[in-house]
Amino acid sequence: MVEVISVREHPERVEEAIAYFQQKWASEESKAIYDDCIRHSLTASGFLPQWYLLYQEEEIIGCVGVISNDFISRMDLYPWLCALYVEEKYRGHAYGNYLLERAKEDARAAGYTQLYLCTDHVGYYEKYGFHYLAQGYHPWGESSRIYEAELLPYQQNERGLLK
Repeated sequence: MVEVISVREHPERVEEAIAYFQQKWASEESKAIYDDCIRHSLTASGFLPQWYLLYQEEEIIGCVGVISNDFISRMDLYPWLCALYVEEKYRGHAYGNYLLERAKEDARAAGYTQLYLCTDHVGYYEKYGFHYLAQGYHPWGESSRIYEAELLPYQQNERGLLK
């Protein structure tokens, strides 16, 4: 069984979250970015940023973040999904979808109607409700494909909320 936890909701996990994101995504030069952002997300006044860990039992097997911008030219779009990762030995079981769905649910609950991401992958995110939107440009001179997922609002009926 897998479980997605919010680091903000579990501040006791902040050190292992920082170490995991740094191990999977950071260079020596960018380690401080993950440390600073994840640490300060615990006391952020708004929804952003959010960081999530995917556990199987007590082992971290994946992660994802939701941030205001992923170092890409489209500053008019937000929030952004970033740093999605699932350990190689756990791939092929749609575990990434657990992370994607939690990020979508929380962004929707925070009032957002779209969620964006930038990537060079083609074919993966489309399986999980994202569609290609445009090309975007990074400060270091590269470009990436921008994807968008529509976060449909909850519908209310006589019994409560429905998706």
